[in-house]
Amino acid sequence: MARLGEGDKRWIVEDRPDGANVHNWHWAETDCLEWSRNYLTTLLCNEPILNGEGNFYIRIKDLAKLEGEAYVNVRKGKIIPGYELHLVLSYEAQAKDSDGSSVLRTEGSVEVPYISDENAGEDPEIKISIKDDGPFGKRLKEAFVEKGKPFVFEKIRQYVDTMAKGGPAKDDLEVKKVAPKKPSVSNSNKTVDNNSASRTSTTKEKRKEGFKTITMSEKFSCRARDLYEILMDENRWKGFTQSNARISKEVGGEFSIFDGSVTGTNVELQEGKLIVQKWRFGSWPDGMVSTVRLTFDEHESGVTIVHLSHTDVPEEDRYGNATVVENTERGWRDLIFHKIRAVFGFGI
Repeated sequence: MARLGEGDKRWIVEDRPDGANVHNWHWAETDCLEWSRNYLTTLLCNEPILNGEGNFYIRIKDLAKLEGEAYVNVRKGKIIPGYELHLVLSYEAQAKDSDGSSVLRTEGSVEVPYISDENAGEDPEIKISIKDDGPFGKRLKEAFVEKGKPFVFEKIRQYVDTMAKGGPAKDDLEVKKVAPKKPSVSNSNKTVDNNSASRTSTTKEKRKEGFKTITMSEKFSCRARDLYEILMDENRWKGFTQSNARISKEVGGEFSIFDGSVTGTNVELQEGKLIVQKWRFGSWPDGMVSTVRLTFDEHESGVTIVHLSHTDVPEEDRYGNATVVENTERGWRDLIFHKIRAVFGFGI
């Protein structure tokens, strides 16, 4: 036993020149606050928002404040970013008349109170102010809201995506490369064909590794066409979910629900019978898209059973959280079906 005040060296992990974090197995954390300050400054500052359109000139001048925390954790090759930031930008604005003479020169600020990994798939709240509240000042502020607000959101999304990929720790990540095995060659054509068929089957199975399928059946006391309409009408969707939505009713049209957390496209639509859509959550890894299939079975007048099949749901999100399937299933049950049931009635 070690004496009081002294650590037992058997339990101390020392920094050693021959030490290595092989394949990032151990937990490694990188402080990203200063890097975030520099990166956001590069993305946002000295950028023109308006350069003469309507005789207005607006430019983001500098990053006045960035407070909070930002870090990237890496464990077993998984990137887990974390950040809670309060961002303030300053901008300068100028209005000119038709002959180029300056009518008003003023300044303003852009405040983004909360940029967080918890809301990575959503645009954050933004507050825009200007020092001059006269007619030209108000018009300059409106111009910034129209042109500058989307620009700021775009750059914040770029920051979020970069953090999700590792931020400043990206270059330090060790990538484990596994060389593909060469298929064995047989003297028999029959054996080669059998091996080829076997490999094809295995490839299909491996392609689905890391993905799950959610199936549910729910019963409602309503007509099938009414249930179809409540899922495809953005105003009704807003009503029963209490969230913003944009929903196209056309095949190939796009939709955005739950305040933009879920986006996708319509693949097949049969009114009152079938909805097939491609769904993507903002927190999923890049390129991952799932398929939602809803069939409506009105086996008796005024009673409809909805059958849900949600395929290709990834087991982990972009941050390494292995709760995607559980959360998606709960979302269908609690945030969609139960909310509709509150309007139409009983369940199966």
